[in-house]
Amino acid sequence: MAEGMFGTVMKATGSWYEVLSEGSYVQCRIRGKLRLKGVRSTNPVVVGDVVKLETDEQGGYVISDIEPRRNYIIRRASNLSKESHIIASNIDQALLVVTLFSPETALEFVDRFLVTCEAYKVPVTLLLAKIDIARQHPEAVEEFHAIYESAGYRVIEVSATEGEGVEQVRELLHGKTTLLSGNSGVGKSTLVSAVEPGLDIKTGEISQSHHKGKHTTTFSTMYPLVDGGYIIDTPGIKGFGLIDIDDAELSHYFPEMMHYLPDCRFYNCSHTHEPGCAVVEAVKRGEIAYPRYESYLKIMDEDDKYRK
Repeated sequence: MAEGMFGTVMKATGSWYEVLSEGSYVQCRIRGKLRLKGVRSTNPVVVGDVVKLETDEQGGYVISDIEPRRNYIIRRASNLSKESHIIASNIDQALLVVTLFSPETALEFVDRFLVTCEAYKVPVTLLLAKIDIARQHPEAVEEFHAIYESAGYRVIEVSATEGEGVEQVRELLHGKTTLLSGNSGVGKSTLVSAVEPGLDIKTGEISQSHHKGKHTTTFSTMYPLVDGGYIIDTPGIKGFGLIDIDDAELSHYFPEMMHYLPDCRFYNCSHTHEPGCAVVEAVKRGEIAYPRYESYLKIMDEDDKYRK
């Protein structure tokens, strides 16, 4: 490989990076200066980044620069209110795997992820996984569809073990770079293995004592797909704190609220207490699902201390 070549980061462990360049996988470290660009991030180089490679004095490869990202998915780093953690960059779409049972995905987690996708202009589809289990509670399945389809999101029911929805997911992935995310234990790795049987991705069981998933994916990794495209498998995420989203713009990232914003009496309406708020009236009429509005209020309240 010639000096000064470019490649795409396929795996990031924090100390070593696997880069695909000109059809070959190269193990790289990052040049120290990349950590000093003023980005308050725990990970300066992420899966999906297009990077410049140079040789070091020992004949190995180092990442010397990062090309501008067209988008990325970011969250607040765990227990570090001032730092961010970028999950992946330069993606065409995101698939969020959600389970209603075993384990239960909190709707606020779903909504925080969706807000981030809206803010960074990443199209997102919800995969309602382990649907064979969820159908034992049909009212819960129906409610989930109602909440998110009324907000404008596509919901696909999948069961990796039964093969249901696998072909729909495979069609979605074709020719695109896709981020696959969700809580631990929702079956992301199992689903990837069903969609692309040749991939060797570890899967895990649910911890019976806590009914939470065990982490099976340690680092974010991008895998090429046989039919074209790439899928980025990520470690299970427990929480999803928002970064750099002001209170004033938060409602812009709830698509179902956008329709009503021009009708609010005040141009700077927070949609919490003001008279003449069209969003609150829409919630009362059932035109905006109350669980979504509840998430909006919680994000406004709980994230204020992080967004100073």
